[in-house]
Amino acid sequence: MAGHSDIAFFLRTTTFGELVRFLSGNRVFPYPDEIDSSLLKKSVRRDDSEQLNHSNSKSEKEEDQNIATHGTDEDVFLVDWYGPDDPENPQNWPVMWKHAMMFQLCVLNFGVYIASSIYVPGEPDLMADFDVGVIVATLGLSLFTLGYGIGPMLWSPLSEMPKIGRSRIFFWTLFAFVVFQLPVGFAPNIAVFLVFRWVTGFCGSPCLSTGAGTIVDLYDPALVSYLICIWGTAGTCGPVFGPIVGGYLAPVKGWRWTIWVVTFLCAAVLVSMFFFFPETSASNILYKRAKRFRKTTGDNRYRSHSELHIPTARDHLVNLARAFTLTFFEPIVLLMDLYAGLLYGVLFIWFESFPIVFGGIYGFSPGEQGLVFLSILVFALITLALFLLWIRTNIATRFDKPGFKPEMVLPPTFVGCLAFPICLFFFGWTARASIHWIVPVIASGLFSIGVITLFNSLFNYLGIAYPKYAASIFAGSALFRASFGATFPLFARQLFETLGLVHEALKDTVDN
Repeated sequence: MAGHSDIAFFLRTTTFGELVRFLSGNRVFPYPDEIDSSLLKKSVRRDDSEQLNHSNSKSEKEEDQNIATHGTDEDVFLVDWYGPDDPENPQNWPVMWKHAMMFQLCVLNFGVYIASSIYVPGEPDLMADFDVGVIVATLGLSLFTLGYGIGPMLWSPLSEMPKIGRSRIFFWTLFAFVVFQLPVGFAPNIAVFLVFRWVTGFCGSPCLSTGAGTIVDLYDPALVSYLICIWGTAGTCGPVFGPIVGGYLAPVKGWRWTIWVVTFLCAAVLVSMFFFFPETSASNILYKRAKRFRKTTGDNRYRSHSELHIPTARDHLVNLARAFTLTFFEPIVLLMDLYAGLLYGVLFIWFESFPIVFGGIYGFSPGEQGLVFLSILVFALITLALFLLWIRTNIATRFDKPGFKPEMVLPPTFVGCLAFPICLFFFGWTARASIHWIVPVIASGLFSIGVITLFNSLFNYLGIAYPKYAASIFAGSALFRASFGATFPLFARQLFETLGLVHEALKDTVDN
């Protein structure tokens, strides 16, 4: 059996490894069972009720016992792990390899989220380039956001199908994201630009939801809460850094370079994933193992657990619709997603006030306006550290003990739900010329307390409550966040104008 130190072991299920295996006729990067056929006996057991009761959950047992109803009287040899220390089981992979994959997920999550907001400082340049108004220019943000909200509703259920797995979804959608950035950056007119902004958001979306499923695949449940917080915060940092980078880049290089920066970053992640992002879905790994056994032995009785139930067309539709059904027919999921969506919408509409306040009232340049977002980053890092400390002392020590319930991760939401309105009122009352600019900057930083405590608590609750379908659950959350985030900026400028908050100089600039 290949050891943990065998680099081929980690490469064979990456996109690079699968390509090399295909071109070499499976001679390069062989699986352990292709080298040592005796391993077949270690991972196969007769499919009887006693063995199933030992290894499967209640729902899985009921499913297995219904095999006969699908028209087979054959004995089935259930293909499972070689043992508790099977190196192909993602839970048993070396910690450094897991962390390397986690790092790729965080960078990708950051890259896709920054793609939404980095474009905003370039809107005036785009308006002049294509001779369009503010609303049409804002659609570049809204359509991208809507695209990455709709995408996970398809990609996440597909990633949970054993025949497909997660790594293919990640790589090929990211490949499409990078390719379709070209017509965005080279767009000859506003129509091409807007259409492909939606397309790139749709293609770049798997990391925003399926990433949570990958974390659940790799790590012990006691660590998942920590890592989902880090992964989620990487996404939160995207919209924060977008205006900082775009604020200095767009006035010098133009709006097109805000697109190219994201393209280069995601292309680097794409190359990394091509070589170093293996499959993490246990169902997919065992499905491929059973498929190899059938080919080697010529015996079709070798099945993985996912193949015990012969899927019908209805089953495939149910699988594809899982994200929708869990989102809209589970009341607690629906309510949490609505609340998260509202927070995200307020976040986006509030960001629209920054140029009005710091540009119009305090006279900051576009680059200096972007630097204001650093206060949100600083408060976010401090809040994240305290949040992780709370998890360590209150959750990690109780996770595996009797009586633990997912609701135990929710107390920090009481802090967040109070910090959120306090921040907005503090910012609104102090954003005036008679008060030094540092005061609204500090007020804006308090927003991070609400974002970190609310989003991470909700993410952890949903991930713990629905571990098997984490990707689909997070897809629904992404849909609501993106829907609110896409629509709120469209009326933000009119809202602030109606309220009388737009500085006259800024108003004249917009009108011109």
